[in-house]
Amino acid sequence: MKKTITILLCAAILLALAAACGKAAQKTDQELADEAAALIDAIYVQERTDKTDEQCAAAKAAWDKLTDAQKALVSGEEADPDYFGRDTGDAGLDDSRNGDEIGEKELLVVSFGTSFNDSRAKDIKGIEDALQAAFSDWSVRRAFTAQIIINHVQARDGEKIDNVEQALERAAQNGVKILVIQPTHLMHGAEYDELKEAVDRYADRFEKVVIAEPLLGEVGADASIINADKQAVAVALTAAAVKDAGFQTLDAAADAGTAFVFMGHGTAHTAKVTYSQMQSQMEALGYKNVFIGTVEGEPEETACEAVIEAVAAAGYKNVVLRPLMVVAGDHANNDMADSEDPESWFSMFTASGKFEKVDCQIAGLGRLTDIQTIYAAHARAAIDSVR
Repeated sequence: MKKTITILLCAAILLALAAACGKAAQKTDQELADEAAALIDAIYVQERTDKTDEQCAAAKAAWDKLTDAQKALVSGEEADPDYFGRDTGDAGLDDSRNGDEIGEKELLVVSFGTSFNDSRAKDIKGIEDALQAAFSDWSVRRAFTAQIIINHVQARDGEKIDNVEQALERAAQNGVKILVIQPTHLMHGAEYDELKEAVDRYADRFEKVVIAEPLLGEVGADASIINADKQAVAVALTAAAVKDAGFQTLDAAADAGTAFVFMGHGTAHTAKVTYSQMQSQMEALGYKNVFIGTVEGEPEETACEAVIEAVAAAGYKNVVLRPLMVVAGDHANNDMADSEDPESWFSMFTASGKFEKVDCQIAGLGRLTDIQTIYAAHARAAIDSVR
């Protein structure tokens, strides 16, 4: 009897210890959220490695295991609940254009990229589709320069997009002889320079390779230099903004006290003068109620505070904000239009108290037919140069 009691006591003790260990081993909601955040931060990097695919899968798997309450706790150096949780549209409407069997002639469209699915399909794919239609005997392929974005799209949506090196290697392995590269970048800035360096490393693997002009063409020496590309972009963007705002003409908007502010990214590169040139272009066209700004505030006169003062000094009481960017992605949705962020342009224009109404148009340049036509003209010039 005593032996039986002893055995039962031991068993009870063991069960109690096991339960205690189980409770100790059970992770809190915050600990699980932190683990997911760390995995997201691990893929929020600009360099691809042989572990990237595995890391993308691990980050998504960790996120999917979280409850809604745990997902709300995700916070890291770059991670937040929106990384996987924000609805940016249907990724299935996009086309990664990373197929093989390319043929001897490839037109590689290189973009910075965006994780916003709707914008990627309308703006970047819109340009690619237009180029494929214009050059039906060429194979149009895609590359993004931002590995951070590539990783985000792959982890969240399972869509794999080539970076520049992968795309160039794919072209070489497929026996491409003539490679024409059309960047969707606005200008000859840092991204364009990096693209050129990457292409130079692969140049001897093709018979002919050439990089076409970016959207706004050559930069020029100072703020007064404008060109046909800048004029065409200015006209197309302004016309679209005026129409979307419900006006028949830009003058009609001015008569109604409405100004249009086109927000670019900005850059410390010497090409930043391009933004000043776009303002000069607007003035040359007589677009008195159009103003150019930049998120980075480079050049200085394009900083949000400076643009607010310029618009107010000109006497306009209503403002329409719209991106001067190929895609309506993170900058357009967050830096420009986020009403909950006190540092967004919408919030700063509103908080200034200088305007009666502030509206936002979230639309990238890439979806505009006239902009796609400019890219096609640049690609045509590059193709003609290698015939």
